[in-house]
Amino acid sequence: MVTEVTDGVSVSVETFYQPNQSSPPHSEYLFAYRITIENQTAVPLQLISRHWYIKDSNCDNREVVGDGVVGQQPIIDPGQSYQYISAAQLKSDIGKMYGTYEMENLYNKRRFTVNIPTFKLVTPFKLN
Repeated sequence: MVTEVTDGVSVSVETFYQPNQSSPPHSEYLFAYRITIENQTAVPLQLISRHWYIKDSNCDNREVVGDGVVGQQPIIDPGQSYQYISAAQLKSDIGKMYGTYEMENLYNKRRFTVNIPTFKLVTPFKLN
């Protein structure tokens, strides 16, 4: 697991290779990831949008920008956390992802950027 804290918001990531939904002979590798966002501030925050960078070891680089996460723009109260699971399809057995969330302080309506730490996407057989 990797974790990064930006302006009182902690983002942790765990990754899981999905062998039953991957096809190495066809250069298809599916990775799931679990994100936990913890509000360590004293005010409620809302996750407004995401901006992902997905990099494959074969130089297949993508960007994903959009509202919220998994169809939601969750409000995270002080001391609370929000967790979701998503996935990324790669064309190689090694890659990485990183990015940012745009958050809004619900008291003063100020928006700010929170870093999503860089995390590796590596098939287990590459680790041996």
